[in-house]
Amino acid sequence: MGKQLCDMHRSRRRARIVAAALLSAFAAAAAALTVYLVFRPLKPQASVVRVAVYRMATAAGNSSEGRAPPPYTLAASARFTALLHNPSDRAVVFYDGLFAYVTYRGEMVAPPAPLPGVAQGRGADVALSPHFGLGGAVPVPVSADAAQALEGDCAAGRVELRLVVMGRVKYMSGPFRTGWRGLYLRCDVTVGLWVDATAGDDGAGDVPLLEYPKCSVDA
Repeated sequence: MGKQLCDMHRSRRRARIVAAALLSAFAAAAAALTVYLVFRPLKPQASVVRVAVYRMATAAGNSSEGRAPPPYTLAASARFTALLHNPSDRAVVFYDGLFAYVTYRGEMVAPPAPLPGVAQGRGADVALSPHFGLGGAVPVPVSADAAQALEGDCAAGRVELRLVVMGRVKYMSGPFRTGWRGLYLRCDVTVGLWVDATAGDDGAGDVPLLEYPKCSVDA
């Protein structure tokens, strides 16, 4: 009888120890989850707020063969102003190794433009203003389809461009420090643009945004 009572006491004590251990583990997990939810960084949000186009013109070269289509080039000079918003009021965001390019119908319309690194405070906004064709529009090869489509879109005064920004990003939030990770930002922008758009200086060349830009950020 006494042995059975001792066994019962041991079983109950083991059960209490196991229950206490499980409760402690649950409390620790809940505390860790709460800290993570409070301090976890949120990926930046983006929008394009201004587009200036100083030149966007296509040209056809001479074909070396009688039946071959002529090679086409596009010379573009433009400036985009993209606004990055940090939605977290606890995380600081760092950007590095940034460069930007613009495409039309999936084809690059100007050489890529490098951008300086930047630190973004909690809940802050930072502007990125890549200038393509700085110092003069550089002709880049494009397909005949893209060249002809651009002429038609400019005649209609409605051109769809995509701004892409790539680089790397890291976050600092309370006790959390992330390593560098890839940044891939893209914004689809529809602008009012006419044939052979040109302007003389940085004060001219602004074109209207015909639709609210559609942006997505992977970071």
